[in-house]
Amino acid sequence: MAKPILGPLLILDQIANGRLHLAAIFVAPPGQTPGPVQTPDHTIKPSLLADYGSHHVFRARFHLPADAPSLYHWNDTRYDVASDVSGDLRIAYASCNGEEHGDLDRDETERNAMWARLAARHREAPFTLLLHGGDQIYADEATLGHPLSEDWPDHIPKDPLPHDLDDLRQHLRARFLERYLSQLAQTDYAWLIARVPSLAQWDDHDICDGWGSLRRSRTYSPVGQTLFEVAKEAALVFQHGTVAGDLPPRFTDPEGYHLGWEVDAPGLRLIAPDLRSERTRRQVMSDAAWAVLEGQARAEFEGRTLILSSVPLLGPRLSILETLMVLTPRMQKYEDDLRDQWQSRAHRASWQRALRLMDQMQSRPAHDVTILSGEIHLATHATMATSDTPLHQLVASGITHRAPPKAWARALHYLAALGDAPLPGHRIRIHRIPGHRLRYVAERNALILTREGDTWQAFWDFEESGPTAPLPI
Repeated sequence: MAKPILGPLLILDQIANGRLHLAAIFVAPPGQTPGPVQTPDHTIKPSLLADYGSHHVFRARFHLPADAPSLYHWNDTRYDVASDVSGDLRIAYASCNGEEHGDLDRDETERNAMWARLAARHREAPFTLLLHGGDQIYADEATLGHPLSEDWPDHIPKDPLPHDLDDLRQHLRARFLERYLSQLAQTDYAWLIARVPSLAQWDDHDICDGWGSLRRSRTYSPVGQTLFEVAKEAALVFQHGTVAGDLPPRFTDPEGYHLGWEVDAPGLRLIAPDLRSERTRRQVMSDAAWAVLEGQARAEFEGRTLILSSVPLLGPRLSILETLMVLTPRMQKYEDDLRDQWQSRAHRASWQRALRLMDQMQSRPAHDVTILSGEIHLATHATMATSDTPLHQLVASGITHRAPPKAWARALHYLAALGDAPLPGHRIRIHRIPGHRLRYVAERNALILTREGDTWQAFWDFEESGPTAPLPI
């Protein structure tokens, strides 16, 4: 019996000329080719995008109107798309879609409970966009099973032979493919991503735990660079529906050294800087990436800008925890996790630079900025004081990663009471989410943002306690 073709995975390439430009991704075993995609105006035959040996990835690019709901057909199935971005909107945001160990072996119903919840929300009132805020897969175990990477990152060969690196590349490509295929085959997730255009921003687990915060001797080693190249190839194919040299116009670096992007719609701008590709232990972004963000901050725009920051930009004084961990031998293994954060002592100047840009954007007339973030496996709400209205940050994490102990949420709750002001006069405060006692909520969750007229609101949907009251932003 032939294996099924997986897909479609619907990805937004850009919004231009009154159209949503989309890519539909399909994964097929060798010898099988997905049938055509049919829209009200066109029939598009998918073409080969990437060859993974055991599977081939195909892509069909097409467009739908950006001012009215629309649809497409594939394989005798109708897919309705809420493609109207000109008026009221519903946007879903999710992050941390997996776990570090044993993710491929988890029970699908347990693992994807919140994807099922999002699919139900979409049936009630459709989402126009699905934003993936980082860690779309957890590739931490992909390095296992090969002699060059079995002990990554603790022990790696200094000078591996070229043919051994080629063998490692094939091993890693197969392991990354396995993780993306596993996700595409899961029922509620697959149903949703076929009907709601996705936009993704990657984080460390899409490469390996702590990428960019590990020692340079690891990340710049032949093994480390092979791991990064394979992870980036897979992210381009399965998160963005593209390959190197063929990036859609939303990417701010056509060469793809960093994977930052921007999408503009009527009254809405989405900006996602790449906080991983060029990260080091002392650097969050390259000079070129900073220049892009600074240009976006200077640009005139009326309406709402949503900034995706895969790591929370507004947060408590984690430098206190960082100091304690460095001084405590048993806790030093968590140093990379804290160095991942904007609030790390190593990144404080970069953090201040980013906050100044957020303040600059927020101060534009007729313009509001909201930061969306994930990564911490908890939910929270923060604000930073600005000259006019507060800058809001909404954190939703994780969609399938199980929540940490409630004691950890309680510890952060008390730490956040100290507040912080890395920019004089711009105090950061961590707030309680509506209906919750602590500033951090330890439940699996997703975030939903709505625009009705010019009014924006957000609410979290929690696995145990359910949806919160709307929060005006």
